[in-house]
Amino acid sequence: MSKHDDNAAAEEELGDESKSIIFSMISQFTRDMDLSRITFPTFVLEPRSFTERVTDFIASKSDDPVQRFVGVVKYYMSGWHIHPRGVKKPYNPILGEFFRSQYEFDDASGAYFVAEQVSHHPPITAMFYHSPEHRIAIEGDLRPLSRFQGNSVGMLLGGYAKIHFLDRPGEIYEVTYPNMYARGILFGKMVLELGEMSTVTCKHNDLVFEVEFKTKGILWGAYNQIAGKIRRISTNETLFEISGNWQTAMYITDKRTHAAKPEILFDSASEHVVPQHVACASEQEPNESRNLWKHVTKAIRENNLQAATTQKSAIEEQQREHVKEREAQGTRFEPRFFQLEIDGNYHPKLVIDDIPKEPEAAKERVSQWIFAKLDGSMQDMNRSEDDPVVLATQHKR
Repeated sequence: MSKHDDNAAAEEELGDESKSIIFSMISQFTRDMDLSRITFPTFVLEPRSFTERVTDFIASKSDDPVQRFVGVVKYYMSGWHIHPRGVKKPYNPILGEFFRSQYEFDDASGAYFVAEQVSHHPPITAMFYHSPEHRIAIEGDLRPLSRFQGNSVGMLLGGYAKIHFLDRPGEIYEVTYPNMYARGILFGKMVLELGEMSTVTCKHNDLVFEVEFKTKGILWGAYNQIAGKIRRISTNETLFEISGNWQTAMYITDKRTHAAKPEILFDSASEHVVPQHVACASEQEPNESRNLWKHVTKAIRENNLQAATTQKSAIEEQQREHVKEREAQGTRFEPRFFQLEIDGNYHPKLVIDDIPKEPEAAKERVSQWIFAKLDGSMQDMNRSEDDPVVLATQHKR
Protein backbone atom coordinates (compact mmCIF):
# COMPACT_ATOMS: atom_id res chain seq x y z
CA MET A 1 0.00 0.00 0.00
CA SER A 2 1.09 3.55 -0.63
CA LYS A 3 2.68 5.42 2.25
CA HIS A 4 1.42 8.81 1.15
CA ASP A 5 -0.43 10.56 3.95
CA ASP A 6 -0.02 14.28 3.45
CA ASN A 7 -1.51 16.97 1.24
CA ALA A 8 1.59 19.11 0.84
CA ALA A 9 1.51 19.05 -2.96
CA ALA A 10 -1.92 20.71 -2.93
CA GLU A 11 -1.13 23.37 -0.31
CA GLU A 12 0.50 26.78 -0.58
CA GLU A 13 1.46 29.61 1.77
CA LEU A 14 1.14 33.12 0.34
CA GLY A 15 3.55 35.92 1.16
CA ASP A 16 2.41 39.25 2.65
CA GLU A 17 2.49 41.05 -0.73
CA SER A 18 0.39 38.34 -2.38
CA LYS A 19 -2.10 38.32 0.49
CA SER A 20 -2.60 42.08 0.29
CA ILE A 21 -3.38 41.84 -3.43
CA ILE A 22 -5.85 39.01 -2.83
CA PHE A 23 -7.64 40.99 -0.12
CA SER A 24 -7.83 44.03 -2.40
CA MET A 25 -9.44 41.94 -5.15
CA ILE A 26 -11.86 40.13 -2.85
CA SER A 27 -13.19 43.39 -1.42
CA GLN A 28 -14.80 43.91 -4.83
CA PHE A 29 -16.41 40.45 -4.99
CA THR A 30 -19.89 39.32 -4.03
CA ARG A 31 -20.78 35.75 -3.09
CA ASP A 32 -21.43 33.46 -6.09
CA MET A 33 -20.02 36.13 -8.41
CA ASP A 34 -18.88 34.80 -11.83
CA LEU A 35 -15.09 35.25 -11.97
CA SER A 36 -14.59 34.34 -15.64
CA ARG A 37 -14.03 38.01 -16.53
CA ILE A 38 -11.75 38.75 -13.59
CA THR A 39 -8.06 39.40 -14.27
CA PHE A 40 -6.10 37.50 -11.62
CA PRO A 41 -2.71 38.64 -10.27
CA THR A 42 0.22 36.77 -11.76
CA PHE A 43 1.39 35.11 -8.53
CA VAL A 44 -1.69 32.84 -8.55
CA LEU A 45 -1.03 31.78 -12.14
CA GLU A 46 0.47 28.44 -13.08
CA PRO A 47 3.12 28.97 -15.80
CA ARG A 48 1.01 27.11 -18.36
CA SER A 49 -2.11 28.01 -20.31
CA PHE A 50 -5.34 26.09 -19.77
CA THR A 51 -5.09 24.84 -23.37
CA GLU A 52 -1.93 23.00 -22.32
CA ARG A 53 -3.30 21.99 -18.90
CA VAL A 54 -5.98 19.71 -20.40
CA THR A 55 -3.30 17.26 -21.57
CA ASP A 56 -3.12 15.98 -17.98
CA PHE A 57 -6.19 13.81 -18.72
CA ILE A 58 -4.84 12.38 -21.80
CA ALA A 59 -6.35 1.34 -22.79
CA SER A 60 -7.13 -1.68 -22.34
CA LYS A 61 -7.00 -4.29 -25.17
CA SER A 62 -8.98 -6.86 -23.19
CA ASP A 63 -11.78 -8.72 -24.95
CA ASP A 64 -13.80 -8.45 -21.74
CA PRO A 65 -15.91 -5.26 -21.88
CA VAL A 66 -15.93 -5.03 -18.07
CA GLN A 67 -12.14 -5.10 -17.91
CA ARG A 68 -11.95 -2.51 -20.70
CA PHE A 69 -14.27 -0.32 -18.66
CA VAL A 70 -12.08 -0.72 -15.56
CA GLY A 71 -9.11 0.31 -17.70
CA VAL A 72 -10.88 3.48 -18.81
CA VAL A 73 -11.82 4.28 -15.20
CA LYS A 74 -8.20 3.87 -14.11
CA TYR A 75 -7.03 6.08 -16.96
CA TYR A 76 -9.55 8.77 -16.05
CA MET A 77 -8.94 8.73 -12.30
CA SER A 78 -5.16 8.69 -12.62
CA GLY A 79 -5.08 12.10 -14.32
CA TRP A 80 -6.27 14.15 -11.37
CA HIS A 81 -3.08 13.89 -9.31
CA ILE A 82 -1.09 15.78 -11.97
CA HIS A 83 -1.05 19.46 -11.04
CA PRO A 84 1.48 22.13 -10.03
CA ARG A 85 2.55 22.25 -6.41
CA GLY A 86 0.17 24.38 -4.38
CA VAL A 87 -2.84 26.22 -5.78
CA LYS A 88 -2.24 27.68 -9.22
CA LYS A 89 -4.58 28.97 -11.90
CA PRO A 90 -3.53 28.41 -15.54
CA TYR A 91 -3.30 31.47 -17.75
CA ASN A 92 -6.65 32.50 -19.20
CA PRO A 93 -6.17 31.54 -22.86
CA ILE A 94 -6.98 34.10 -25.51
CA LEU A 95 -9.47 33.39 -28.26
CA GLY A 96 -7.83 31.31 -30.97
CA GLU A 97 -4.91 30.25 -28.81
CA PHE A 98 -3.98 26.61 -29.31
CA PHE A 99 -1.60 23.96 -27.99
CA ARG A 100 -0.39 20.89 -29.87
CA SER A 101 1.89 18.05 -28.88
CA GLN A 102 2.74 14.43 -29.45
CA TYR A 103 3.57 11.50 -27.19
CA GLU A 104 5.88 8.50 -27.48
CA PHE A 105 4.95 5.53 -25.28
CA ASP A 106 7.10 2.73 -23.91
CA ASP A 107 5.60 0.21 -26.35
CA ALA A 108 6.83 2.31 -29.33
CA SER A 109 3.32 3.57 -30.05
CA GLY A 110 2.41 7.24 -30.03
CA ALA A 111 -0.38 9.78 -29.84
CA TYR A 112 -1.24 13.28 -31.02
CA PHE A 113 -3.03 16.07 -29.16
CA VAL A 114 -4.45 19.50 -29.91
CA ALA A 115 -6.47 21.95 -27.79
CA GLU A 116 -7.88 25.28 -28.90
CA GLN A 117 -9.65 28.15 -27.16
CA VAL A 118 -12.83 28.32 -29.24
CA SER A 119 -14.72 30.85 -27.09
CA HIS A 120 -13.58 33.54 -24.67
CA HIS A 121 -16.91 34.60 -23.09
CA PRO A 122 -17.95 32.07 -21.98
CA PRO A 123 -14.54 30.36 -21.85
CA ILE A 124 -14.53 27.08 -23.80
CA THR A 125 -11.48 24.94 -24.60
CA ALA A 126 -11.97 22.18 -27.18
CA MET A 127 -9.58 19.22 -27.36
CA PHE A 128 -8.74 16.15 -29.44
CA TYR A 129 -6.39 13.20 -28.83
CA HIS A 130 -5.64 10.22 -31.07
CA SER A 131 -3.42 7.14 -30.75
CA PRO A 132 -3.15 5.47 -34.19
CA GLU A 133 -1.69 2.18 -32.95
CA HIS A 134 -4.23 1.74 -30.16
CA ARG A 135 -7.13 3.05 -32.30
CA ILE A 136 -8.36 5.34 -29.53
CA ALA A 137 -9.68 8.86 -30.02
CA ILE A 138 -10.77 11.36 -27.37
CA GLU A 139 -12.76 14.50 -28.09
CA GLY A 140 -14.36 17.02 -25.82
CA ASP A 141 -14.60 20.54 -24.56
CA LEU A 142 -14.16 22.11 -21.13
CA ARG A 143 -16.38 24.97 -19.97
CA PRO A 144 -15.07 26.22 -16.60
CA LEU A 145 -17.19 28.63 -14.61
CA SER A 146 -15.49 30.23 -11.61
CA ARG A 147 -17.47 31.34 -8.55
CA PHE A 148 -16.42 33.30 -5.47
CA GLN A 149 -17.67 31.49 -2.33
CA GLY A 150 -16.33 33.37 0.68
CA ASN A 151 -13.05 31.74 1.71
CA SER A 152 -13.06 29.63 -1.47
CA VAL A 153 -13.10 29.99 -5.22
CA GLY A 154 -14.95 27.22 -7.03
CA MET A 155 -14.39 26.19 -10.63
CA LEU A 156 -17.42 24.35 -11.97
CA LEU A 157 -16.18 22.13 -14.80
CA GLY A 158 -18.85 21.87 -17.47
CA GLY A 159 -18.46 20.44 -20.94
CA TYR A 160 -18.09 16.88 -22.20
CA ALA A 161 -15.53 14.24 -23.14
CA LYS A 162 -15.97 11.13 -25.27
CA ILE A 163 -13.49 8.27 -25.54
CA HIS A 164 -13.89 6.29 -28.76
CA PHE A 165 -12.62 2.71 -29.16
CA LEU A 166 -12.47 2.87 -32.93
CA ASP A 167 -12.09 -0.88 -33.48
CA ARG A 168 -15.30 -1.46 -31.51
CA PRO A 169 -18.16 0.35 -33.27
CA GLY A 170 -20.52 2.05 -30.85
CA GLU A 171 -18.21 1.67 -27.84
CA ILE A 172 -18.01 5.25 -26.61
CA TYR A 173 -17.27 6.33 -23.05
CA GLU A 174 -18.90 9.59 -21.98
CA VAL A 175 -17.19 11.48 -19.14
CA THR A 176 -18.35 14.26 -16.83
CA TYR A 177 -16.05 16.19 -14.50
CA PRO A 178 -15.98 17.02 -10.80
CA ASN A 179 -15.62 20.61 -9.61
CA MET A 180 -12.41 22.22 -8.35
CA TYR A 181 -12.03 24.44 -5.29
CA ALA A 182 -9.26 26.69 -4.04
CA ARG A 183 -9.77 26.88 -0.27
CA GLY A 184 -8.22 29.30 2.18
CA ILE A 185 -7.97 32.38 -0.02
CA LEU A 186 -8.84 34.65 2.95
CA PHE A 187 -7.28 32.78 5.87
CA GLY A 188 -5.42 29.51 6.44
CA LYS A 189 -3.38 27.62 3.85
CA MET A 190 -4.51 27.71 0.25
CA VAL A 191 -5.57 24.17 -0.66
CA LEU A 192 -6.73 22.59 -3.92
CA GLU A 193 -9.71 20.24 -3.62
CA LEU A 194 -12.00 18.34 -5.98
CA GLY A 195 -15.66 17.96 -5.07
CA GLU A 196 -19.03 16.55 -6.07
CA MET A 197 -19.88 13.75 -8.50
CA SER A 198 -18.22 12.61 -11.70
CA THR A 199 -19.24 9.83 -14.08
CA VAL A 200 -17.93 7.58 -16.84
CA THR A 201 -20.71 5.94 -18.88
CA CYS A 202 -20.64 3.35 -21.68
CA LYS A 203 -24.24 2.74 -22.72
CA HIS A 204 -23.11 0.27 -25.38
CA ASN A 205 -21.77 -2.08 -22.71
CA ASP A 206 -24.41 -1.23 -20.07
CA LEU A 207 -21.83 0.13 -17.59
CA VAL A 208 -21.48 3.29 -15.52
CA PHE A 209 -18.92 4.53 -12.98
CA GLU A 210 -20.16 7.07 -10.44
CA VAL A 211 -17.63 8.59 -8.09
CA GLU A 212 -17.90 11.19 -5.36
CA PHE A 213 -14.90 13.43 -4.76
CA LYS A 214 -15.23 14.24 -1.07
CA THR A 215 -14.19 17.61 0.29
CA LYS A 216 -12.71 17.87 3.78
CA GLY A 217 -15.01 19.06 6.54
CA ILE A 218 -14.07 22.00 8.76
CA LEU A 219 -13.66 19.83 11.88
CA TRP A 220 -13.30 16.30 10.52
CA GLY A 221 -12.48 14.22 7.46
CA ALA A 222 -9.42 13.95 5.24
CA TYR A 223 -8.31 15.56 2.00
CA ASN A 224 -8.71 14.01 -1.46
CA GLN A 225 -10.95 11.07 -0.55
CA ILE A 226 -13.09 9.36 -3.19
CA ALA A 227 -15.82 6.72 -3.14
CA GLY A 228 -17.22 5.20 -6.30
CA LYS A 229 -18.96 2.22 -7.85
CA ILE A 230 -18.96 0.52 -11.23
CA ARG A 231 -22.39 -0.94 -11.89
CA ARG A 232 -24.69 -2.32 -14.55
CA ILE A 233 -27.03 0.38 -15.85
CA SER A 234 -29.90 -2.02 -16.55
CA THR A 235 -29.89 -3.97 -13.26
CA ASN A 236 -28.10 -1.55 -10.91
CA GLU A 237 -25.81 -4.45 -9.89
CA THR A 238 -22.57 -3.19 -8.29
CA LEU A 239 -19.57 -4.88 -9.91
CA PHE A 240 -16.71 -2.96 -8.27
CA GLU A 241 -16.19 -0.43 -5.51
CA ILE A 242 -13.36 2.10 -5.73
CA SER A 243 -12.01 4.09 -2.79
CA GLY A 244 -8.90 5.87 -1.59
CA ASN A 245 -7.11 9.13 -2.26
CA TRP A 246 -7.08 10.62 -5.78
CA GLN A 247 -3.80 12.38 -5.04
CA THR A 248 -1.90 9.28 -3.99
CA ALA A 249 -3.46 5.79 -4.12
CA MET A 250 -6.84 4.30 -5.04
CA TYR A 251 -8.14 0.76 -4.51
CA ILE A 252 -10.65 -1.43 -6.31
CA THR A 253 -12.73 -4.26 -4.83
CA ASP A 254 -14.51 -6.85 -6.99
CA LYS A 255 -17.98 -7.12 -5.44
CA ARG A 256 -18.86 -10.10 -7.64
CA THR A 257 -16.59 -12.16 -5.37
CA HIS A 258 -17.61 -11.85 -1.73
CA ALA A 259 -14.16 -12.88 -0.48
CA ALA A 260 -12.34 -10.34 -2.65
CA LYS A 261 -10.01 -7.87 -0.98
CA PRO A 262 -9.13 -4.36 -2.16
CA GLU A 263 -6.39 -4.22 -4.78
CA ILE A 264 -4.35 -1.27 -5.99
CA LEU A 265 -6.05 0.51 -8.88
CA PHE A 266 -3.56 3.35 -9.03
CA ASP A 267 -0.57 4.46 -6.95
CA SER A 268 1.05 7.74 -7.99
CA ALA A 269 4.34 6.70 -6.35
CA SER A 270 4.82 3.90 -8.88
CA GLU A 271 3.47 5.68 -11.97
CA HIS A 272 5.22 8.04 -14.36
CA VAL A 273 3.80 10.77 -16.56
CA VAL A 274 4.57 10.32 -20.25
CA PRO A 275 6.32 13.51 -21.40
CA GLN A 276 4.89 15.55 -24.23
CA HIS A 277 6.96 16.52 -27.25
CA VAL A 278 6.28 20.10 -28.26
CA ALA A 279 7.93 22.00 -31.10
CA CYS A 280 10.44 24.66 -30.09
CA ALA A 281 9.22 28.26 -29.92
CA SER A 282 10.75 29.15 -33.28
CA GLU A 283 8.58 26.47 -34.93
CA GLN A 284 5.42 27.68 -33.21
CA GLU A 285 2.93 30.19 -34.50
CA PRO A 286 2.32 33.43 -32.56
CA ASN A 287 -0.85 32.16 -30.85
CA GLU A 288 0.52 28.78 -29.74
CA SER A 289 0.42 28.59 -25.96
CA ARG A 290 4.10 28.27 -25.03
CA ASN A 291 5.20 30.84 -27.60
CA LEU A 292 2.40 33.27 -26.77
CA TRP A 293 3.02 33.24 -23.01
CA LYS A 294 6.80 32.74 -22.95
CA HIS A 295 7.59 36.23 -21.58
CA VAL A 296 4.99 35.84 -18.80
CA THR A 297 6.33 32.38 -17.97
CA LYS A 298 9.90 33.68 -17.78
CA ALA A 299 8.89 36.52 -15.45
CA ILE A 300 6.92 34.20 -13.15
CA ARG A 301 9.81 31.74 -12.87
CA GLU A 302 12.07 34.69 -12.02
CA ASN A 303 9.51 35.82 -9.43
CA ASN A 304 9.28 39.17 -11.21
CA LEU A 305 5.58 39.87 -10.68
CA GLN A 306 5.68 43.36 -12.14
CA ALA A 307 7.19 42.16 -15.42
CA ALA A 308 4.76 39.23 -15.55
CA THR A 309 1.81 41.56 -15.07
CA THR A 310 3.06 43.92 -17.79
CA GLN A 311 3.53 41.10 -20.30
CA LYS A 312 0.18 39.52 -19.41
CA SER A 313 -1.61 42.87 -19.80
CA ALA A 314 -0.03 43.36 -23.24
CA ILE A 315 -1.44 40.01 -24.43
CA GLU A 316 -4.89 40.82 -23.05
CA GLU A 317 -4.85 44.27 -24.66
CA GLN A 318 -3.90 42.71 -27.99
CA GLN A 319 -6.91 40.39 -27.68
CA ARG A 320 -9.22 43.37 -27.06
CA GLU A 321 -7.86 45.04 -30.21
CA HIS A 322 -8.58 41.91 -32.25
CA VAL A 323 -12.17 41.95 -30.97
CA LYS A 324 -12.56 45.58 -32.06
CA GLU A 325 -11.14 44.74 -35.50
CA ARG A 326 -13.63 41.91 -36.02
CA GLU A 327 -16.50 44.11 -34.89
CA ALA A 328 -15.44 46.88 -37.29
CA GLN A 329 -15.16 44.39 -40.17
CA GLY A 330 -18.40 42.63 -39.29
CA THR A 331 -16.67 39.24 -39.07
CA ARG A 332 -16.84 36.45 -36.51
CA PHE A 333 -14.07 34.35 -35.05
CA GLU A 334 -13.68 30.95 -36.74
CA PRO A 335 -11.82 28.22 -34.79
CA ARG A 336 -9.01 26.56 -36.70
CA PHE A 337 -9.33 22.97 -35.49
CA PHE A 338 -12.90 22.65 -34.13
CA GLN A 339 -16.45 23.54 -35.04
CA LEU A 340 -19.69 23.97 -33.12
CA GLU A 341 -22.19 21.32 -34.18
CA ILE A 342 -25.92 20.85 -33.82
CA ASP A 343 -25.59 19.08 -30.44
CA GLY A 344 -24.20 22.29 -28.94
CA ASN A 345 -20.70 20.84 -28.49
CA TYR A 346 -17.42 21.53 -30.26
CA HIS A 347 -16.04 18.65 -32.33
CA PRO A 348 -12.82 18.31 -34.33
CA LYS A 349 -13.05 19.35 -37.97
CA LEU A 350 -11.19 16.12 -38.72
CA VAL A 351 -14.04 13.59 -38.75
CA ILE A 352 -13.12 10.78 -36.35
CA ASP A 353 -14.82 8.07 -38.40
CA ASP A 354 -12.76 9.11 -41.44
CA ILE A 355 -9.39 8.43 -39.75
CA PRO A 356 -7.70 5.52 -41.59
CA LYS A 357 -7.50 2.19 -39.75
CA GLU A 358 -3.92 1.47 -40.83
CA PRO A 359 -1.60 3.12 -38.23
CA GLU A 360 0.88 4.68 -40.66
CA ALA A 361 -1.89 6.20 -42.76
CA ALA A 362 -3.62 7.44 -39.60
CA LYS A 363 -0.38 9.03 -38.37
CA GLU A 364 0.05 10.88 -41.64
CA ARG A 365 -3.56 12.08 -41.74
CA VAL A 366 -3.76 13.22 -38.12
CA SER A 367 -0.26 14.74 -37.89
CA GLN A 368 -0.83 16.67 -41.13
CA TRP A 369 -4.05 18.09 -39.68
CA ILE A 370 -2.53 19.05 -36.32
CA PHE A 371 1.07 20.07 -37.11
CA ALA A 372 0.77 21.78 -40.50
CA LYS A 373 1.57 25.49 -40.39
CA LEU A 374 -0.50 28.14 -42.11
CA ASP A 375 2.02 28.21 -44.99
CA GLY A 376 1.54 24.45 -45.54
CA SER A 377 4.89 23.36 -44.09
CA MET A 378 5.10 20.99 -41.13
CA GLN A 379 6.45 21.80 -37.69
CA ASP A 380 9.95 20.41 -37.20
CA MET A 381 9.56 18.49 -33.93
CA ASN A 382 13.29 17.65 -33.88
CA ARG A 383 14.59 21.22 -33.99
CA SER A 384 16.42 22.18 -30.82
CA GLU A 385 15.16 25.08 -28.77
CA ASP A 386 16.96 28.30 -29.75
CA ASP A 387 14.66 31.00 -28.41
CA PRO A 388 16.63 32.99 -25.79
CA VAL A 389 13.52 33.72 -23.69
CA VAL A 390 12.55 30.03 -23.52
CA LEU A 391 16.13 28.97 -22.83
CA ALA A 392 16.34 31.43 -19.95
CA THR A 393 13.05 30.06 -18.62
CA GLN A 394 14.31 26.47 -18.75
CA HIS A 395 17.37 27.44 -16.72
CA LYS A 396 15.08 28.78 -13.97
CA ARG A 397 13.22 25.52 -13.42
